Amino acid sequence: MKQKYNFNTLVMIFAVVILVAILTWIIPGGEYQREIKDGKTLVIADSFQFIDNEPQGIGEILLAPIKGFQDAAYIIIFLFVIGGAFMVVSATGAINVSVQKLADTFSNKPHLQKFLIPISMTIFSIGGSTFGMCEETLPFVLIFIPLALSLGYDSIVGTAIPFLGAAAGFAGSTLNPFIIGIAQGISEIPLYSGLEFRIIVWAISTGGMIAFVMWYAARIKKDPTKSPMYEIDKQTRHTFHLDNLEKAPFTINYKIILILFVLAIGVLIFGILEYSWYINEIAGLFFALGILCGIVGKLSFSQIADNFKEGAKDMVGIALIISCARAILIIMQNGKILDVMLYGVSNVISDMHPVFASQTMFISQGVINFFVHSGSGQAMLTMPIMAPLADLVGLTRQTAVLAFQFGEGWITPILPTSGVTMGVLGLAKIPWNKWFRWMLPIQIIFFIIALILLAIAVFINYQ
Repeated sequence: MKQKYNFNTLVMIFAVVILVAILTWIIPGGEYQREIKDGKTLVIADSFQFIDNEPQGIGEILLAPIKGFQDAAYIIIFLFVIGGAFMVVSATGAINVSVQKLADTFSNKPHLQKFLIPISMTIFSIGGSTFGMCEETLPFVLIFIPLALSLGYDSIVGTAIPFLGAAAGFAGSTLNPFIIGIAQGISEIPLYSGLEFRIIVWAISTGGMIAFVMWYAARIKKDPTKSPMYEIDKQTRHTFHLDNLEKAPFTINYKIILILFVLAIGVLIFGILEYSWYINEIAGLFFALGILCGIVGKLSFSQIADNFKEGAKDMVGIALIISCARAILIIMQNGKILDVMLYGVSNVISDMHPVFASQTMFISQGVINFFVHSGSGQAMLTMPIMAPLADLVGLTRQTAVLAFQFGEGWITPILPTSGVTMGVLGLAKIPWNKWFRWMLPIQIIFFIIALILLAIAVFINYQ
């Protein structure tokens, strides 16, 4: 099943690479001039000019995934380290016993169980809304999946709690420096202005996502066979030894490992908030955690190394998918058609009514997000054009930032070209096609909500 998932998704992404390469032979080339401002490479809004296109042939297509691997090396290495470290921790048996204890606690106190999803998702949402929690959810996926399975849910619920919780907060960003800070700075509006309306957006985004996950969790709790992951989760339960009815004792070694894990999470949060840690530092932290837990768990160094390699090996398929996803952007940039797409979007929006212009900005940002999988990168690409364009069509620049926020935040969790999304699904062993079908209803709902909120922003002259 896993090989089929990797193969099918990889073929789909590589087909997009080929399609984009074909477009470089059809679409004329063009580019905006760039300038470096405050250390950021920004597009100059009125500088677009058509140039000779650079069609991408077979050689460029074959090289693009390799270059994509190089460009995405940071997230790929992060996945290798996280997958390896957690395999080591899992091999000690500490995760299984800890989850068993938590599941027993919730089972004995069922009134607490109903608060697990809303409280946990709200915490992750606050992280996504304030400091841009995104890649940082990866370690938590491997904690919440066995817990969800032990409580009678499925791996989708276990994945959704940290990942979609943070994604809901990301879409409803209030103080997120990577989304709001950069976009407002480029748009030359007061930093973190318009906070009151964005708090309302955050509440709607978080509440809607929690309601959807809780509805689904209750449905699976009642009838587990309705889960699209029902057959796959049988193997997942076996992997986490959740089908073992024997209660293992919670030894002192397991307690120390659990303490180390909690301390690592504390260090993670402190490092992000105090020292702006990113993927390298977080990967190093969990690499150290894996080694320490292996030693405390009485694994030999050979066992630690073997389990680490096994966990990293599980990430190879996802690494190839991420490489091909990044190859799409490389082909567009080398073929000189990325800026042409942006220029075409701006021309369409310039003739629209303000309400439709704001909504088209949102849709356009979602489309661009398919190719540019970085919130800050997308802001630096699009906002120098969208901000002055908002002035021309009668929108406030704050509304243009909101449209960017929606296009980046609410679209990413379903994109097969997003390294974080595919990394999360890889860790969770969830095929993308199953995830897509499961998420489609809430994506449609949030799409409609975004259109309504943007219309409201226009009518209230959102500042």
